[in-house]
Amino acid sequence: MDNLLDLDLDGLVERLGRVGEKRFRAVQLFRWMHQRGEADFERMSDLAKGLRERLRGEACVSGLSVVSEHTSADGTVKWLFDVGAGNAVETVFIPEVDRGTLCVSSQAGCAVGCHFCSTGHQGFSRNLGTGEIVAQLWHAEHALRARHGGVTERQIDNVVMMGMGEPLQNLAALVPALRVMLDDHGYGLSRRRVTVSTSGVVPMIDRLAQECPVALAVSLHAPDDALRSELVPLNRKYPLAELMAACARYLAHAPRDFITFEYCMLDGVNDSTAHAEALVQLVRGRHRDNATAVPCKLNLIPFNPFPASGLRRSTPQRVQAFARVLQEAGIVTTVRRTRGDDIDAACGQLAGEVQDRTGARERLSGRRIPLLPDVAQAVAP
Repeated sequence: MDNLLDLDLDGLVERLGRVGEKRFRAVQLFRWMHQRGEADFERMSDLAKGLRERLRGEACVSGLSVVSEHTSADGTVKWLFDVGAGNAVETVFIPEVDRGTLCVSSQAGCAVGCHFCSTGHQGFSRNLGTGEIVAQLWHAEHALRARHGGVTERQIDNVVMMGMGEPLQNLAALVPALRVMLDDHGYGLSRRRVTVSTSGVVPMIDRLAQECPVALAVSLHAPDDALRSELVPLNRKYPLAELMAACARYLAHAPRDFITFEYCMLDGVNDSTAHAEALVQLVRGRHRDNATAVPCKLNLIPFNPFPASGLRRSTPQRVQAFARVLQEAGIVTTVRRTRGDDIDAACGQLAGEVQDRTGARERLSGRRIPLLPDVAQAVAP
């Protein structure tokens, strides 16, 4: 039985067209599913009775089963969704005064294996399907409306593909999901308000630019190839020169005129003044590892520790000193405020349940990131 959450509007038009239905019927059905959150075809009152009966026999609107739901003291909400075969993924809603942001997962686990990311330490099981990506937004939007007394006003106006997984290693399922989010008959989100975050899958950055350009964030985390290859193993395949060139190409298609670079602040690893100065040279194309300047914003992220990482969060004083170097160089720089850490919903903490097929736990447990000498001495037993 077809799950209609797997289809963007064009896919739904094609699906109904096979049984002789016109485009406007697909639009009606799409609105019922996404704008009203309806899963029961019998309640879709403006659809013809014959179509409702046919849909009931051939299709469904099936969301994900909720394993758990937790609400932080700061209002952040985290859902754990069952995606079958012992796997579960996490989705996080972050309320702000002027917007509501949903952090969405794209894979059960992650194969990239970044040392500072809890998901990476859990390994990788499989890609999520389009319907499983969309279902996270579908459930969250309508659950939040119900929380507020059944309001019809949109609760989520910002989506970031920054949950579990590397989105660009699942592009075939990601692109139709993005189209559902952007469609005016679906969630009607602005391209500027939908962000795909990547660790740097260069060929897929180019494909995303052609197929569905939205805002792009790149997990950078180091100012040179040597350190980045330790922190983000994918850098060994797509080093900084290739990554920065891809970012520059993407800007020709992007809804924003800058790339957001994310930089997780790790005590004694990547947070020195020298690292900050090298980062300035990197994004300006004056670095030994990169000659391409990229207009950008830097988002500094305090590390959220977890036991297996062996890493520590940079001190607030160190983060502010690092930020000052960037700001004095004229680079727009923000420090992300940690949200939901009391329910393990903060950046880098999402883990879910993953039936690993890659041996990540064993592989990462044997890796140690080199510390700066003064920090190494301070943490020595």
